Amino acid sequence: MSALLMTAAPHRAPLTPELLTAEAYRAFLTRTGAGAGFLQLPSWAEVKEGWRHQLIGWRPESGELTGVALVLLRPFPGTRKYFAYLPEGPVADWTDPDIDGWLTPLLGHLRATGAFAVRIGPSPAFRRWNAATLKANTGPGRRLADVLADEVDPLGTAVAERLRARGWRRCGGDSADGTDAQPRHVYRVPLAGRTTDDLWNGLNQEWRRNVRKARKAGVEVVVGSAADLPEFYRLLRITEERDGFRLGRSLAYYERQYAVLNAEEPGRMKLYLARHEGEILAAHTMITAGRRVWYQTGASADHRREVRPSNALQWRMMLDAHALGADVYDMRGIPSTLDPDDRAHGLLRWKLGTGGEAVETLGEWETPMDGTTNHTLYRAFQAYLARR
Repeated sequence: MSALLMTAAPHRAPLTPELLTAEAYRAFLTRTGAGAGFLQLPSWAEVKEGWRHQLIGWRPESGELTGVALVLLRPFPGTRKYFAYLPEGPVADWTDPDIDGWLTPLLGHLRATGAFAVRIGPSPAFRRWNAATLKANTGPGRRLADVLADEVDPLGTAVAERLRARGWRRCGGDSADGTDAQPRHVYRVPLAGRTTDDLWNGLNQEWRRNVRKARKAGVEVVVGSAADLPEFYRLLRITEERDGFRLGRSLAYYERQYAVLNAEEPGRMKLYLARHEGEILAAHTMITAGRRVWYQTGASADHRREVRPSNALQWRMMLDAHALGADVYDMRGIPSTLDPDDRAHGLLRWKLGTGGEAVETLGEWETPMDGTTNHTLYRAFQAYLARR
């Protein structure tokens, strides 16, 4: 059993959950420097249609906030009950060996709100593989789970043990391809303590060659505006058709996302465009929160791919993230396959070229609230999600 799990919990006063204003929530993030992801920002609630939401904080009876959470509430049809979802949250002290001190009051509040089940996304990482390790272990039928990790995070291991001991269930079990709403495997490029020369040298030869090729061909990378979102969306539909996936999002979704994130903080979401001979060939979105930057969604045309607009875009975005003082450039989800004949492997191979690392997060965890009725609703809701 993990030494972290066995650490004795200090005695402390009980924490009291409370509803927060967006201003108080953001003030906590600023004061503490808490590394909240963009899915836990107050503005994200405005992005999600069909969900109600609460901004919750908890503190001792006298004292400052010690944690916060954006909770999305999905009503179950025909009832006054809700599925409570905390995407990549809550923003809490996961190093605390007594997670019951803040988790139990939070669950009590959600139960009183009418939640029949709760899904969370703990922030600690679980395992990491560097690019060289994965490249060396690429082969037929291979998957990330088959490869010995370069690092296993003891905190992530301890948090998983603590949640299991309290009856939480990992969505999709321990399968790498579970039912998580957010990607369980992501790709991150460390930026802290590195120079731009370090970043350039971290790219593999193919990436450096492609960035040079784009530059020589005259590809121009610029930051666009809301007016360019329809073109981004047109290219996204082309990309979905070409690569065999469907995000299921509308142009209105991206327009709303762009508007509310930038209303919360100007420049929080940016749209980068790669132009060649006057035509936009690729468009990628980037989101910034605190000292973290995410490449969220990428789209590109089917023609003139030889001028490598996407490589040019990513290199510019990485440099801009570095200039902002970000600690990490997060390229978001990757597939778990290491089989070069698997169509999905192409995305992983492309991101490996940046020289970062593949990270397995703890994934998402669920628990039904107490009571036979809530357990029944939980099972019904799982069936409802499976049919969607």
